[in-house]
Amino acid sequence: MIPDRRGISFAELIVVLAMLGLIGSMIGSTMVRQQRFYRGATELLAVREHVRDAMELLSTDIRGLSSADTVRLMADSAIEFFASIGSSVVCQNMSAGEVGLPPARSSANTLSAFLAQPDTGDLAVFYGDSIEGSARWERHRIVGLASRSLATSCPASYGFSDQSDLDAGRNGYLLSLATPLSAAVKPGTPVRFIRRGRYSLYRGADGEWYLGYRRCNALGASVCGAIQPLSGPYRAYSSNQRATGFLLEYFDSAGGRLDPASPPFVLARVDITARSESSQRILVEGRAKAYSDSATISIALRNRTP
Repeated sequence: MIPDRRGISFAELIVVLAMLGLIGSMIGSTMVRQQRFYRGATELLAVREHVRDAMELLSTDIRGLSSADTVRLMADSAIEFFASIGSSVVCQNMSAGEVGLPPARSSANTLSAFLAQPDTGDLAVFYGDSIEGSARWERHRIVGLASRSLATSCPASYGFSDQSDLDAGRNGYLLSLATPLSAAVKPGTPVRFIRRGRYSLYRGADGEWYLGYRRCNALGASVCGAIQPLSGPYRAYSSNQRATGFLLEYFDSAGGRLDPASPPFVLARVDITARSESSQRILVEGRAKAYSDSATISIALRNRTP
């Protein structure tokens, strides 16, 4: 009589465990490789994104500079200037230092638009054909910008709003200024709102280098607030232009290089170079090394005359 055998033998158990160990090792090795791949891909994309961020953050503000915007600092790793944050037209002169502005939304058109709410740290600049001087811009420090009913700020009789705006409950704006306006500022005069700020490469508390922004006072000697990180990290600052993490270069309309002491009104082009590097070594072309990327963009300033 053949005995009833149930279960597995010790030898069979050893074989099964060995096979399971081999399969587990293969799965674990595959997972480690996948993790390294995804970590490397993430690092690579982050480096490229940091470089792209620097270009996008500065290109719009620098390209929009005009003769009304004074560049106050031109350094190799920092630039300070007045950037446009809004625009409108004068609807009516309410007093020597107050003007009414049309609504931001209108049934007919949009004459007031703001990227950021102007406040007491900003300037309002008015364009007038009869203002003497080549710039034709008149600057005033803003005391306040408040929402007001159209009946008060911009009645339909001035032609910059209509009855449908009033019926829809839309409001215009009351702009208060620190100094009286000249007689050249009349209804229909374009007005722009500008804010002074500084972009610069700086070293953070973690030892990394970032592109940061500081808001500065509107008038007088430059006094800027606390820096706020915008993008990065980048390579460390270096006086060697081929190695520094963030480089600004300045040129006139003929392509001549400008130094930091050059008059700001001759500035016609700004070249930006950003260099970033992965914080960890990743596998690139079969070798484990820190991945680096860089890009350079040339930005021509709008409304600059030769």
